[in-house]
Amino acid sequence: MSNHSSFADKLLHWFDVHGRHDLPWQIKNDPYKVWVSEIMLQQTQVKTVLQYYDRFISRFPTVAALAQASWDEVAPYWAGLGYYARARNLHKAAQQVVEQGNFPKDLDGWIALSGIGRSTAGAMMSLGLGQFGVILDGNVKRVLSRYFAISGDLSKPAKDKELWQLASELVPQDRHADYTQAIMDLGATICTPKKPLCLYCPMQEDCQAYQQNNVLAYPEKKAKKTVPIRQGHVMIFEHAAHWLWQKRPNEGLWGGLYSLPIIEDEQELITFLDKWQLKESGQSQVQHQFTHFTWQLKCHKFSVDAATSAQLATYFQAMPYLTKHIQQGAIPTAMQKVIAQF
Repeated sequence: MSNHSSFADKLLHWFDVHGRHDLPWQIKNDPYKVWVSEIMLQQTQVKTVLQYYDRFISRFPTVAALAQASWDEVAPYWAGLGYYARARNLHKAAQQVVEQGNFPKDLDGWIALSGIGRSTAGAMMSLGLGQFGVILDGNVKRVLSRYFAISGDLSKPAKDKELWQLASELVPQDRHADYTQAIMDLGATICTPKKPLCLYCPMQEDCQAYQQNNVLAYPEKKAKKTVPIRQGHVMIFEHAAHWLWQKRPNEGLWGGLYSLPIIEDEQELITFLDKWQLKESGQSQVQHQFTHFTWQLKCHKFSVDAATSAQLATYFQAMPYLTKHIQQGAIPTAMQKVIAQF
């Protein structure tokens, strides 16, 4: 195992020359902006977050502004970014911070907030407060598993403990924040999952996976599970250019966002069509990929009169909106795909 201080020195030297220094959330002494970015960056690439971050911060420039806003005000600024539980937890945690009177000052204080785990809390200590903090996100796990040739399932408690110990030992006494950003940057831009740029890596000389000529074997890949396919029927009821939209429950898929009515059960669809005797005026199909399943949605469009629209609104607990107005609100990406079809 190579010297830990050498690891940090090489990494920081690379970061000074090649690291990312112009990201909008790289602001010292502003934990709120760092926090928003950390939550957005969970399971989401930087290039995607950049499309949302500035708009979100412009609307909610401080933790107090976010805490005082309602969820209905917050949701449109997260719509399309996915993993909406992150936004709900961020909103709730902002209210917790305001109630406490200030941002947490230690690791346990950050972990106590909604939606914050050990790694995000470490990032907040380091990047948000400029204090000693340790992170172990997917990028860092990949870098460490390759550099030290750590085999096996990294999600197992023993491996997780080993990685946390290594990650903690490698953080230098000085430049905590730069080191934290540097190791994330290395994983995101050089030590990537599928096509690592080993020839440009500052750690190449001592990387055990590289010396084995077996970089892609680390971290060990879990057997891929077959992603189930679900079927659904999107119901578009149009009257006077207005479509009927439902606000979904705060918990669950697309929590708190607006969706066109969806019928998943085939028999329920048959019963509904038989009862209402509606004339279909258009049909299309979209597919949307979630983490745990693929949703194939068949879209049915019906032109209805005012009375029928009102009855359907009651039936589906929906409200009529102009498409251009609903697109400015909180609707998920799958619904944007449906709109594009018509």
